[in-house]
Amino acid sequence: MKLKFLPVATSLIALTLLTACGETVKKHDTKPTAETMSLNNDDLYEVHHEGRIYVFDDRGVYEDFLQVGETSYRKVRIGAGPKGETVVFGLTNADKKKMSGIAAVEMYDGELNGAESFYGEMRMEGRIYVFGSLQEMNQARAVGEVPLRYTDIGSGPEGETVVYALNSSNKKVKPTAMIEKFHKMNHMK
Repeated sequence: MKLKFLPVATSLIALTLLTACGETVKKHDTKPTAETMSLNNDDLYEVHHEGRIYVFDDRGVYEDFLQVGETSYRKVRIGAGPKGETVVFGLTNADKKKMSGIAAVEMYDGELNGAESFYGEMRMEGRIYVFGSLQEMNQARAVGEVPLRYTDIGSGPEGETVVYALNSSNKKVKPTAMIEKFHKMNHMK
């Protein structure tokens, strides 16, 4: 029986000697490179409902939530909202076991900036707010209102009022690009 363990013991001794001589055995680097890693910071979706804020970084999970009212996988923070709301992050199957690196969590916490082509939706109090920057979306969540806006009454997919967040650079023009993107994202003509 001792002979069965001899090759394993010999391998361990050789590995120990190589390490002691300054040689190192390299493991494959499992960290993703910048080219392969996706930040997933180009969109964010929120639904404020019954004292909870539901946050999504995946359009499919968000649309499923709008249909069903629940998410299969979630990360919950009780009382973490700006007014003590429970914050529920709807997760994808790929994100459900992660402890970090979840775009929705990092954008909500201010650890990940939105992409230059950012698109955000916030459903709150029977209205749909549309954002072209994560900063404007974060401010609206904290304050509960959008100071500069273009309001389109009854133009949502189910007749909701849609509010397009504006800023000082575009406050005097109709946000046609945002309107078109909202219609495209919500499968409207």
